[in-house]
Amino acid sequence: MSIGLIALLDDIAGLAKVAAASLDDVTAQAAKAGAKAAGVVIDDAAVTPRYVTGFAASRELPIVGKIALGSLKNKLIYLLPAALLLSLFAPWAITPLLMIGGAYLCYEGSEKVFEALFPHGAHEHEAAVGAATRTARNVEDEKVSGAIKTDFILSAEIMAITLASIPAGSAWMQAVVLAVVGIGITVLVYGGVALIVKADDAGVALARNDRPVSSLLQRSTASAPLHMDRLLAPVTKLFGRGLVKGMPAMLRILGIVGTAAMIWVGGGIIIHGLEGYGFAGLGHVIHDVAAAAGHAVPSLGGAVEWLVSAAASGLFGLLLGALLIPLVHFVAVPLLRSLRGGSGKAEKHTV
Repeated sequence: MSIGLIALLDDIAGLAKVAAASLDDVTAQAAKAGAKAAGVVIDDAAVTPRYVTGFAASRELPIVGKIALGSLKNKLIYLLPAALLLSLFAPWAITPLLMIGGAYLCYEGSEKVFEALFPHGAHEHEAAVGAATRTARNVEDEKVSGAIKTDFILSAEIMAITLASIPAGSAWMQAVVLAVVGIGITVLVYGGVALIVKADDAGVALARNDRPVSSLLQRSTASAPLHMDRLLAPVTKLFGRGLVKGMPAMLRILGIVGTAAMIWVGGGIIIHGLEGYGFAGLGHVIHDVAAAAGHAVPSLGGAVEWLVSAAASGLFGLLLGALLIPLVHFVAVPLLRSLRGGSGKAEKHTV
């Protein structure tokens, strides 16, 4: 009995070691995949705050919560099973889907650049594409729905990048890594969005608070202010005013960074996808130019090489997106309208 018990404990210890190694493997793979999807994550964080602007402060966090819940459903209920099915039955389809998603990112990013440079023309383009009409009654639901739809595209790209980054292995390992990345990125993005949209409210509260330490210690307002209140109040008030005044600029910067990340990631995905299909010329040229730039500045070689490579991918993505804008405007949209019109006539005829 004692020998059997020792053997059983040894088996349990061995299983624990395997489980720990598997957990470390999941964590490492999730971190690596999440890093590769960083550009899409930045864009996701930059896009979402605009869906919350224009609402009462009391509705901002509930709206972010609804979008975050929709994002989790997108990743865990729809995209994760689809990604696993692809990896099992059609792994050849992952690269084309990634390239389609990359083309979409280039199109969306270039459209934002177009809107910034030519605001009037961009509004006409949005009207032609068919921007969603909003009424006073359902404006919140429409904004949440629009944010979740945008998140679905970005989440699909994140999950596809994650799947492509996971080494071939068991289905459960892929599922766990996808789930970890999906949940982690959702918490990171929407936790950050919640902080961003409430930062101005926090700034107003700090700017108006004469008793920051007493408030932190939850002391009664009837009690005398502490000495630390008088010392820290000017600092906290200044910081609060800085938050209020700085948030609009921060949101603009975040939008610019998100657009740049979208174009850079989209262009890079297309270039790497072409390499996989034997069209490696452009990728080799970018690599050689980036390597030469890195060698020219030995002290910052790695950073310079990355910047040049990212800039080249971004330029390619911008050019591709610029080509896709008229294609969508003059081909895809009229075709979609004709299909919708045809289905509408068919319905009328049957009635």
